[in-house]
Amino acid sequence: MSLSVGIVGFPNVGKSTLFETLTKKRVDCSNYAFCTIDPNVGVVFVPDFRVKRLADIFSPRRVVYSSIEFTDIAGLVEGASRGEGLGNRFLSHVRRVDAIVYVLRAFEDSSVISTRDEVDPLRESDLLDTELALKDLETVEKRMQKARKENAVFEKSVLFKAYKALESESDLFKQEFSEEEKILLHSYGLLTMKPKIYVLNGSASLNFSKTPFVAMDIVEENQSAGLSPEERVSLGLSEEVKTDELVKKCYELLDLITFFTIGEDEVRAWKTERGSRAPRAGGVIHSDFENKFIKAEVINWSDLVSQGGLVQAKKKGLVRLEGKDYVVQDGDVIEIKHG
Repeated sequence: MSLSVGIVGFPNVGKSTLFETLTKKRVDCSNYAFCTIDPNVGVVFVPDFRVKRLADIFSPRRVVYSSIEFTDIAGLVEGASRGEGLGNRFLSHVRRVDAIVYVLRAFEDSSVISTRDEVDPLRESDLLDTELALKDLETVEKRMQKARKENAVFEKSVLFKAYKALESESDLFKQEFSEEEKILLHSYGLLTMKPKIYVLNGSASLNFSKTPFVAMDIVEENQSAGLSPEERVSLGLSEEVKTDELVKKCYELLDLITFFTIGEDEVRAWKTERGSRAPRAGGVIHSDFENKFIKAEVINWSDLVSQGGLVQAKKKGLVRLEGKDYVVQDGDVIEIKHG
């Protein structure tokens, strides 16, 4: 189950440095516009203290955390929707991700080459929104023409609703659509259907009203990577690594929950969409677990830890048998029984 978050912003706002800090992969962070052309891709583990607590009990040979893929996308400029800068190439890369991180400049540094004169993260965010919306308008208009020719009544009504929202400069993600309408709109690869989170690179004191957001000094976070919480505090930094905070918020943004499998060989965190039933969650592990699902043994991770193991938890009656209609909860420890 691979889900990708795209890192988006104007040139030289810190996108590639953020990507490098998140993924620990060395990339070109040169001080000139469009030093990133082809997207960089890396996998980031989701911080989760529960994994360690479970590993402490079972002492497995291997411990595996849940993960998200991050994509560092080339810088956007005003007019990208009309082909300016890397234009359509940039926007095609945005289409492939499931959620977007806007990196916004909130620092003053005359030595950093910028395509914009002012430091105004709110304005930058609005400009990025506009470019994505203009491209979506173009896509919707083309689809509307085709739907009219084919007399596709439902499709026409959904497209008209989307068109009116985009025309009033509203993100489609924030609009009320039925599940059927969402499925249709997602099939077009619309950019403003993707959820967003904002990273203010620099000062958190600048006027910024959009949520969710994380404020951080990306260069500072890059340079302090690997320090202990105590060392971070001694240097005047927050105890929690800011990039860890961002990863957790991206996980929430994608509406994901975590469940666990345990054993002497492996303790592993798995991700699934919120609201997934037990067979669907089992399918994340192996297709047979979904197709041949019989039942699931389930216990909350904290109950398991408090009892010190599975045998003790079963003696206390804390392990439940659940059927195919069970909705998996965040923090469940699950063993799937299958045919």
